[in-house]
Amino acid sequence: MLVLRLLNVVAPAYFLCISLVTFVLQIFVFIPSMFRDPSTTPLFSPALLHGALFLFLSANALGNYVLVIQNSPEDLGKDLNLGKGAEVADWLDGSRSPGSALPSTHFCRLCARVTQRHDHHCFFTGNCIGSRNMRNFIMFCLYTSLACLDSLVAGMAYISATLSMSFADPLAFLTLLPHSISQFFSGALLSSEMFVILMLYLWLGIGLACAGFCCHQMLLILRGQTRYQVRKGVVVRTRPWRENLREVFGKRWLLGLLIPVQNVESSYHRQKEK
Repeated sequence: MLVLRLLNVVAPAYFLCISLVTFVLQIFVFIPSMFRDPSTTPLFSPALLHGALFLFLSANALGNYVLVIQNSPEDLGKDLNLGKGAEVADWLDGSRSPGSALPSTHFCRLCARVTQRHDHHCFFTGNCIGSRNMRNFIMFCLYTSLACLDSLVAGMAYISATLSMSFADPLAFLTLLPHSISQFFSGALLSSEMFVILMLYLWLGIGLACAGFCCHQMLLILRGQTRYQVRKGVVVRTRPWRENLREVFGKRWLLGLLIPVQNVESSYHRQKEK
């Protein structure tokens, strides 16, 4: 438990550090290098187009990241009827007490609260993912993967121009790291260039991980399940996939694809209002 609590603090700091490094490299290294091409018009230069695209992706990733933290699932332990003699500690094993009022709830040990439609605990946000912030979490993963892909392409263009090498051969990227390490220790490669090369592989790994996680999460949403339910083998009621999507993304789903907006209210709040 101590290791998990430490990871819950280190992982968000690691993500913010990587985001800051990516922003600095894009703004002060990659984009200025694109302005050196005199054959392009200033209005439609690749530097301006790429800069606008990167800022759009970064704003959406950071905005949804903040909304995931702000829209943390509420502690339902005070509102639920846990039954006689039942305590919140009874939820530690992941089971519900017979007197519980709402299904699909789970007690998170790290957050020390009962969340509705608990999916998993995200260490990079230091928060539980549930019914209130699921859409923002999906958008966060999507735009993080796109921002990493954008940074990967810009970094490869910078390395190609700096080191006068071509990535036309698919094996060129795979062999870039071992060749760069040997050149770095021999003194033929600068430390700044080696740092950019290492960041290329980091962006590739983070981008692929976020894209895979986003696709897996979307598949679970279409099936109307959460990761916690799949892990515990909980049988859920079969519903149309459109209804499952509407429950997570709401009516403003198109607006949520373009700008970070607050997630729809949870079904728990709708039940209370009724």
